Amino acid sequence: MKRLIVGITGASAGIYGVRLLQILTQHEDIEVHLTISASGARALSEELQIEVDLANFELTSLIGVSSPRVVYHHESDIAAPIASGSFRTEGMIVVPCSMGSIAAIAAGMSRNLIQRAADVCIKEKRKLVLVPRETPLSPIHLENMLKLSQIGVCVLPAMPGFYHFPKNVDDLLNFVVTKILDQFGIDTKLIQRWKE
Repeated sequence: MKRLIVGITGASAGIYGVRLLQILTQHEDIEVHLTISASGARALSEELQIEVDLANFELTSLIGVSSPRVVYHHESDIAAPIASGSFRTEGMIVVPCSMGSIAAIAAGMSRNLIQRAADVCIKEKRKLVLVPRETPLSPIHLENMLKLSQIGVCVLPAMPGFYHFPKNVDDLLNFVVTKILDQFGIDTKLIQRWKE
C-alpha cells in the first residue's frame, strides 16, 4: 500500500485539498496521512463553510465520507509518524500551500507538523509537491519557490488548464488534482488528456 502525506494550509483554495482527498479515498491501495494547520481550518471555514475541529477531527466533516485509510495527525503532534524519516512514505502534497509555509519549508523551519513532514521529505529525498495559490507573486515568493525547485521540490501552482474544454468548476479542480497525482504516478482518469 502506498502512503501519501497531505497537508492543508491557510492559503486560499482549500477546495483543491478537499477534492484531492475525495479522489485519494477512492484508491484502496493508498493510505493518506493528513494534517491541517489552524489557518487551513479557518480558510476552509471562510471559503467553503466547512467546519473542521482540529482537536476532534472527523473526515466526514471535511469530505462527507469516512475512510479507514485516512489517518489524521494534529499539526502540533511532533511525535506523529510523519515527523520521522524512518516512517516510509511516497512523499507529501501540501495543497493549498501558503506562502508562509513555502517560506518556512525553504528555510528549513519546522514550526508545525506540516513543515516538519515537508522537511523530512526533503532530507529523505522523497517527492514533495507544493501547490501554491497566490497572486501576484513577490520577489520573495519567487525566490523561495526557486530555492525549493532547485533542490528537487515540485512547485505546482493551482493553475488549471483549458485545453480539455472544462464545463464547470469541477473540471478545473480535476485538472489540478490530476497534475498533482501525476507526480506520484497515480492515474485518476478525471480529465481528457491532450491528444489521447
